[in-house]
Amino acid sequence: MPIQYYIALAVTLFSIGVVGVLIRRNAIIVFMCIELMLNAANLLLVAFSKTHQGIAGNVLAGIDGQIFVFFIMVVAAAEVSVGLAIIVMMYRNTHSTDINFLNRLKN
Repeated sequence: MPIQYYIALAVTLFSIGVVGVLIRRNAIIVFMCIELMLNAANLLLVAFSKTHQGIAGNVLAGIDGQIFVFFIMVVAAAEVSVGLAIIVMMYRNTHSTDINFLNRLKN
């Protein structure tokens, strides 16, 4: 499959994520959109890694991008646990997941 298809899919996913972060007010949906943008970047890393492997001809030539994606996914898992804990604490305090309520925490 040509690399242009992967690029188009990643750009579409990243664009959906950006629009979701900018427009939505629900903290959980904003959090999911941030993860969607991260996964779009991971998709491009794997696609370019596999393309590089095909050009070089060596089996281990394009594995660097895939290893990097693995470490990004580990960090994303830690981010999810911390982010969900923050969202749960915000819901306990305000009984809402609306991010506009976060302005009240400044006082």
